Amino acid sequence: MHDTILEPAREIPVIHQTDLLVVGSGPGGLAAALAAARTGVEVTLLDRFGCFGGNITTVGVEGFAWYRHEQTVEAHGIGWEFEERARAMGAAVPESQSLSYELDSEGFKLVADRLVQEAGIHPMLHRMFVAPIRDGRRITGVIVESKAGREAILAKRVIDATGDADIAHMMGAPTIKTPVEEMQAASVMFHIAGVDKQKFMAGVRDDPQTYANWSTGEWQVETSGKEDEMFSPFLAKPFAKAIRDGLIPSHLNTIGGTWGAVHDSGEMTYMNLVHLAGIDGTDPDSMTRGEIEGRIQAMLAIEALKAYTPGCEAARLRNFGMTIGIRDTRKIDAHHNITEDETRNQGRFEDTIGIYPEFIDGYGVLILPTTGRYMQIPYRSMLPRGVEGLLVTGRAIGGDKIAHAATRNMACCAVAGQGAGIAAALSIKTGRALDALDISAVQTELKRQGVRID
Repeated sequence: MHDTILEPAREIPVIHQTDLLVVGSGPGGLAAALAAARTGVEVTLLDRFGCFGGNITTVGVEGFAWYRHEQTVEAHGIGWEFEERARAMGAAVPESQSLSYELDSEGFKLVADRLVQEAGIHPMLHRMFVAPIRDGRRITGVIVESKAGREAILAKRVIDATGDADIAHMMGAPTIKTPVEEMQAASVMFHIAGVDKQKFMAGVRDDPQTYANWSTGEWQVETSGKEDEMFSPFLAKPFAKAIRDGLIPSHLNTIGGTWGAVHDSGEMTYMNLVHLAGIDGTDPDSMTRGEIEGRIQAMLAIEALKAYTPGCEAARLRNFGMTIGIRDTRKIDAHHNITEDETRNQGRFEDTIGIYPEFIDGYGVLILPTTGRYMQIPYRSMLPRGVEGLLVTGRAIGGDKIAHAATRNMACCAVAGQGAGIAAALSIKTGRALDALDISAVQTELKRQGVRID
């Protein structure tokens, strides 16, 4: 049993009041804040880091829509705008395996700043959410901590875009946490420099990899079959050779995965090669172990690339992501939890707030949207039980494992976020509870903002 201390009661200054407070600025939170501001309410966007963008900017996941192919049907909306604005600002390049654009993780910090400023959103960086403020079952704001100490922010509505349903969990809403041994692996993303692009790409052309190659060694991946012959920027052979030759310890047979873009400057970005099982994104000690071990494995991966991959002989580390990438922790037990059947078989909902193509990536399943199939995202999947004034968006929306393997992806987080932002804004403007909204009014505003919902 741990010892405890009694913290003295203290007065906390209220430093800000707002109509809508969005906590977390990843693809879901950023989309929610922008959508709400464009619906005409006062919005504040809070993030614990020094930039907006979440998984894109702090983790370094640049493949925003790498599932996109000729027949892919999408919701458009703010997620599409992320790519278009990044292209216009020189912060995106064509993605290597799809008809999408890979976002530059550093350049997107500027894109997000510009979007937030243009929308008139009140930015609050470098403050970490630590507790909700409540009036019975209703959330009325949050407590934050920072270099300025402990402070209070009051709001008429709050959107939990923390990724881990932190606010919903602390408010007592029922949540479902994947057992640690079943969680999708965490990743430490990194970028390298010193690559000879022409030589590397010649090697890729000489030995092209496909999605069928994902089922090698430690991984066995279920596809629908149509993915198996499609090109994938997959790297596994260098690491198998490194294990054979003793350059990488034999137990690290999970090193391997995909590269993102190779630039004329010699940079190769979005190296998704480190996969760490057993890391709990809600446990700081577990994340500490993951950060340290992930950096060790990344450097071993670079040594293997230098030894066995044409064009990488002079490769060196350029940078790590600012924080470890977490795919899987808590989800809310929502008013509707999306099911595997709905995910695989084009689920349709009267309260749809957007669509998402048939893209499943996780728990050993990979299905790409190449046939025009898609599902709808229900508003109820963002509505936690037993709490008032709160929506949850991003990867913590309600759903089973296979649903999560789809909805956790950044482009789907943006779709859900835009719906959450509009719903929260209309709740404020009409004075109606979040569970008593006129969903047709939400859908009308979504369409006005350019979102396909059916």
